[in-house]
Amino acid sequence: MKPRLIIMNFLQFFVWGAWMMTLAHYGFVEKHWDGAQFGLVFSTMGFASLIMPTLFGILADKWKANYVYAGLHLLFGATMCFLPLIDLPMTFFWVLLLAMCFYMPTLGLNNAIGFEVLRKNGQDPTIDFPPIRVWGTVGFIAAMWLTNFFTKEWGLGFSIKVSFEIAAVGAFILSVFSFIFLPTIEKEKTIKIGRQSLVEKLGLQAFSLFKEKKMAIFFIFSLLLGGALQLTNAYGDSFLQDENVFPKGSIINNLSTIILSISQISETLFILAIPFFMRRFGIKNVMLISMLAWVVRFGLFGFAGNSAFGFGLIVLSCIVYGMAFDFFNISGALFVQKNTRPEIQSSAQGVFMLMTNGIGAVMGNIIAGAAIAKWFENPATLEKDWVHIWLVFAAYALIVAIAFALIFKYKHQEYS
Repeated sequence: MKPRLIIMNFLQFFVWGAWMMTLAHYGFVEKHWDGAQFGLVFSTMGFASLIMPTLFGILADKWKANYVYAGLHLLFGATMCFLPLIDLPMTFFWVLLLAMCFYMPTLGLNNAIGFEVLRKNGQDPTIDFPPIRVWGTVGFIAAMWLTNFFTKEWGLGFSIKVSFEIAAVGAFILSVFSFIFLPTIEKEKTIKIGRQSLVEKLGLQAFSLFKEKKMAIFFIFSLLLGGALQLTNAYGDSFLQDENVFPKGSIINNLSTIILSISQISETLFILAIPFFMRRFGIKNVMLISMLAWVVRFGLFGFAGNSAFGFGLIVLSCIVYGMAFDFFNISGALFVQKNTRPEIQSSAQGVFMLMTNGIGAVMGNIIAGAAIAKWFENPATLEKDWVHIWLVFAAYALIVAIAFALIFKYKHQEYS
């Protein structure tokens, strides 16, 4: 089963990496949208995560998770085919929002299916899932490099809109693969004594986790950090391709997507380190390390410029990204898995996605887009004050880290 889970993870993130990192350049340069318009467009991932991961997580818990997963990727791929045909930002927003309604639930389902398959095969997800999940990062990198080749002048020179078509093809392949090769994941049958409550009938048991103080605080900080998780993905490529900072034709400007893929290469190393850190330091310290890494990630971008030293800061920031992103996302998903019952695994992962890529991402992208448009963007030329943009992001991550260290109480027990 591990090779099948590896292929699933590779394609899961391939279809995301194909377009997400270049979306800002597509919006700012090819479509000439302003910061507020792009902030709204990029927030589609967050809006879709407000309801859809939880909704489809409940459906997966009640039906067959692999069929729900395959069907969502089929619909996602079909919707992505329409994006290259759209020029107006609001129309683009609605179609991309529909695509994200199909894609975002698959992130939690990918974790839930992997955890369940490993559990049924007598393996520990904490130990065995990270080496499988690392192939998702490899898929993300492969997609970024492929898109870079298709869209740069030294490559095929296509419009960045081709990235949506690459994602669609990958999604169709993953859908077919999931229908044919993934095992059937059905809800475990349990004997019910007495009548079911309305919450049980609707499959909303995962929300009862908020009654536990430990889980409630965990989810609140997941929301707060979720506001920062996608900011470098939203603005990183646009920053490196800004000709006012990095002249056109320079190495940084011309190889922006490949340079940013160092972030994903770094992920492959830190994902493999997660079992050690989780066993040794526990979820609180791992998440705290992640938050402090976000401070460093943003700060290094803030001081980077068009020089050899600036290039070094960008590379170092990309290396730190692997720790910042994975120590939160993967460790958080494993924490949810260890603190929830098997029968609500998919919906519990959906709630985690709701807090991070849903409410947190919506708040982060809309507030960031509005702040950039108001204080850090020239309304006439749309030129951006990147130094202060990145430093404000770093200050926010630092505040969240300090609050987390003081408020979240969790007694660490080393995993066997």
